[in-house]
Amino acid sequence: MTEKQIRILGTIGSIMAVAMYVAYVPQIAANLKGREVTFLELLQPLVASINCTIWVAYGLFKQPRDWPIAVANAPGIVLGLVAFITGL
Repeated sequence: MTEKQIRILGTIGSIMAVAMYVAYVPQIAANLKGREVTFLELLQPLVASINCTIWVAYGLFKQPRDWPIAVANAPGIVLGLVAFITGL
């Protein structure tokens, strides 16, 4: 792949990662309204937030820093934890 193709692929991947975590917003809203949550529905956002934490740490500690990976996964930490907490 050319450098331009790699950059385009990375941009698309970053956008999709953010969209995946923004998709938790309706689940969070439903949780706040008192919707019953199954164990797997509760576990999935927690595991996602842990996964995102690892990827953000990787992106920030890697030299040179990998900002797209860190930025794309940062919303997953917050929204995954919020989805988990509101489902308790």
